[in-house]
Amino acid sequence: MAEKHSSSSLGNICRKSMLCLFLFASSLFMLSWYFVLHSASSAGFINLSLLPHPKFTSVIGNGNSSSWNRKDVEPSIGNRAILVDKEEQEEKPQKKDDLGGVKCSSFDKNSRQLLKIFMYDLPSEFHFELLDWKPQGDSVWPDLRTKVPEYPGGLNLQHSIEYWLTLDLLASEVPGIPRAGSAVRVRNSSEADVIFVPFFSSLSYNRYSKVNPHQQKSKDKLLQEKLVKFLTSQEEWKRSGGRDHVILAHHPNSMLDARVKLWPAIFILADFGRYPPNIANVGKDVIAPYKHVIRSYVNDSSEFDSRPTLLYFQGAIYRKDGGFARQELFYLLKDEKDVHFQFGSVQKDGVGKASRGMHSSKFCLNIAGDTPSSNRLFDAIASHCVPVIISDDIELPYEDVLDYSQFCIFVRTSDAVREKFLLNLIRSIKKDEWTRMWQRLKEVENLFEFQYPSREGDAVQMIWQAVARKVPAIRMKLNKFRRFSRFGTQKDGELRKIPSPSSFW
Repeated sequence: MAEKHSSSSLGNICRKSMLCLFLFASSLFMLSWYFVLHSASSAGFINLSLLPHPKFTSVIGNGNSSSWNRKDVEPSIGNRAILVDKEEQEEKPQKKDDLGGVKCSSFDKNSRQLLKIFMYDLPSEFHFELLDWKPQGDSVWPDLRTKVPEYPGGLNLQHSIEYWLTLDLLASEVPGIPRAGSAVRVRNSSEADVIFVPFFSSLSYNRYSKVNPHQQKSKDKLLQEKLVKFLTSQEEWKRSGGRDHVILAHHPNSMLDARVKLWPAIFILADFGRYPPNIANVGKDVIAPYKHVIRSYVNDSSEFDSRPTLLYFQGAIYRKDGGFARQELFYLLKDEKDVHFQFGSVQKDGVGKASRGMHSSKFCLNIAGDTPSSNRLFDAIASHCVPVIISDDIELPYEDVLDYSQFCIFVRTSDAVREKFLLNLIRSIKKDEWTRMWQRLKEVENLFEFQYPSREGDAVQMIWQAVARKVPAIRMKLNKFRRFSRFGTQKDGELRKIPSPSSFW
């Protein structure tokens, strides 16, 4: 028995010794790791702010783990758990030059780099000739020093971003035009950050998507075929597989055929409603605002009490796809005394009526229609009418740098169609809160304004800056694309057409 007791005690001592040795080795490793990190940081090799989370480095620095616990971890989002910094949870005062409470260098013209853009000299049939402009001499572009071709009015204007961006690039080469400078055209494509394709695709769809008598294909479809053939034959496309090309397709139905062949490019879109995610997605592409159709509310001195209408909507009520909420809300709200919910169009002074109505309303509804987005949101912003967004799948312009919750109300569709839910929510927003949102609308409205010449902080400059924020990801894609280029596993410029469900358009 004594021998058994002795061997048992010896075993316990050995186990405790091994445990002590393990703890000592672990402590020594952690201590050495701490000195390595801080020595490297002091030498400038490592920026500790780039390490996973400051709480991890504080564990190393303090020698204990008491500074964080399970309460510091938010519930998982997908397969990610996010560490929460208690200091970040505290509300911080807003700064005048902040957007969404976060100062962003995108709005600091002294800190940002100029976006260098190579633009193809596409034949004029792809752009200004669609505006009935005729080229003079050998140039495919209008002379901006003499006359700027006008874009057609009405609803055509809402998808006109292709026109404003192209004008801005052309103006960057003309001395004396007082424009803002987020982007500049370069003539050597190897020096460019991105390659711009000046096809007025939305205008092409609006004007030429119908097949005329004695035609087998529409002019819009023929232009798309020509564009694909042109782009895939260019050295710039072959060099990158199209990944650094910027293509405009703001109208949801534009580029219907070409989009499935030119999918590696960056698309500038209104939303992703008619795009499968393997062709367009928020990681690859850029969401741009519509150009508002109603007139801006200049010198707006209105107040909460001087806007008599509580909630305003005027537009198409019966829509397909995700627009069922419009019909449901119409029946819920049509008889409310301080709500304007009516059918409307651009005909018979429809734009003027909508301008007057939105200018005299506290809140303006933006409800999903055939697609998640609509021009109504940007009409509301221009009217300083607080937008109420009911569109679960909407993507918003510049949302990586702009906090829309400061001037918009977001309501889930499932909640909005519940009886009395929406009205009770809107009526719960009192004068002080509404006034803060109204003031914020006046501060951000210029971010959604298209104009020529472009000015600092307007929609044209904001879109260029959004493209510029994609450049690092583009470069990484290009570097990965070139990994096995020596083996020639895919022909230069060869495209894989991605099949898409027909229900997307």
